[in-house]
Amino acid sequence: MSEAPQRTFQLQRIYTKDVSFEVPGAPDIFRKQWQPKVNVQLNTEARRLADTESDYEVVLSLTVTAASEEKTVYLVEIKQAGVFTLAGIEGDEREQLLGAYCPNLLFPYARELVSDLVSRGTFPQLLLQPINFDALYLDAKQRQQEGQQAAPKAPEETH
Repeated sequence: MSEAPQRTFQLQRIYTKDVSFEVPGAPDIFRKQWQPKVNVQLNTEARRLADTESDYEVVLSLTVTAASEEKTVYLVEIKQAGVFTLAGIEGDEREQLLGAYCPNLLFPYARELVSDLVSRGTFPQLLLQPINFDALYLDAKQRQQEGQQAAPKAPEETH
C-alpha cells in the first residue's frame, strides 16, 4: 500500500515588489476644484520559482488612475507579491489556489498601500472595495475554455 503524498499549502512571504505614485499636475491640481473618476485595473500572475518544485511567486498588480477633465490627477501602480509553497496539490486545485486564493491573501496589503499612498499625496482617502477573486478566476477560466473551443491554441504554461 502506498501512502498519498503529503499535501502542503504555506505562505512563505508577502512583500511589495514594485510601487509607484505619481501626481503629474502637482501643485496646480491642488488649486482646482475637481471631481475625479477613479479607474482600477487588476491583474494576477503566478510562476514556479526556478530552484524548487513546490514554491510559487504570485503577483497581484493594481493600477489606480484618478482623472478629471481628461487629465490624470494621480496614478498608483502596485505589485504586491507573495511566495507560497504548494506540495502535493496538482491540476485544477493548484490553479485555483494560485489564481484566486493567493491573490485574495495579497489584496488587503495592496489595498492598504493604495490608501496610504493616496492619503500621503494629500488626496481624500481611497478605499478599494473587496474583490471576489474566485469569481474573477472562474470567469477567466470560462473565457479561456470558450476561446480554445472556438480556435484551438497551443496550451500555455501557467506557472
